[in-house]
Amino acid sequence: MTMTTSSTSTSPSRKSGTRSGYRFNIVGMIGLAIILFWALIAIFAPVIIPYPVGEIVDVDYFGPLSREFWFGSDYLGRDMFSRILMGARYTVGISLAAVTIACFSGVVLGMIAAVAGGWLDTLLSRFLDALNSIPGKLFGLVVVAAVGSSIPVLILTLSVIYIPGSYRFARALAVNINAMDFITVARIRGENTFYLIRSEILPNIAGPVLADLGLRFVFIVLLLSGLSFLGLGVQPPYADWGALVRENIGGLPFGAPAVMFPSLAIASLTISVNLLIDNLPQKIRDRSE
Repeated sequence: MTMTTSSTSTSPSRKSGTRSGYRFNIVGMIGLAIILFWALIAIFAPVIIPYPVGEIVDVDYFGPLSREFWFGSDYLGRDMFSRILMGARYTVGISLAAVTIACFSGVVLGMIAAVAGGWLDTLLSRFLDALNSIPGKLFGLVVVAAVGSSIPVLILTLSVIYIPGSYRFARALAVNINAMDFITVARIRGENTFYLIRSEILPNIAGPVLADLGLRFVFIVLLLSGLSFLGLGVQPPYADWGALVRENIGGLPFGAPAVMFPSLAIASLTISVNLLIDNLPQKIRDRSE
């Protein structure tokens, strides 16, 4: 009698179905950790600062690092550690509010222009192109100098400066998606513009838009710091990081920590955002072969 044995050879690496997940880059995780650190500092700064930001606590100006003053003292003898922590509240808060308004407005207008086309697309594109032709820093200087440098004015000014760039980026992405076959099928089904934007276009451009949001956040932080350095940002006794650099620039020949630490804070935030954008989590899929 002949015995026939049918066996199925399976390799240990063979899996049924598909496993999907995300691969996290260590550099991106470091960038994310620094961003979360500054976000928490911005939220809880008022309850963790050791000294009031406007109080003169050191008899020496441009004081060195010490057990009492971790980051030294500024040109008036105020605690720099407290002022940098509170400065994060203004730098991160104003920049985050401005980039949210700019990117939300630009992306919505860009998708509407791409889907609607015609005169609406032409009108929006030409108007925002004209606005984009004005140098951002010059526009900010004129508006803030004319109206004042209150926090709402700073947020709106920074938002207006970066709406055109966000619009052009989102429109370029949406135009490519709008030309695809599944959009044509949706139009034939009778779907309206709101459905096309919400369900078909937005999910397909969300990734690049989030990366663009991160880059524009960096640009806004640097522009806000530049305006503050020129004296048009957050006004005394409060200050963002750019204003802290400006206030203590006289200590630069002495190597005062009051100048270095605000600059390091700006660098740490902007570099960490770039690291996160360059190393965003990538989706990985292992399929059975």
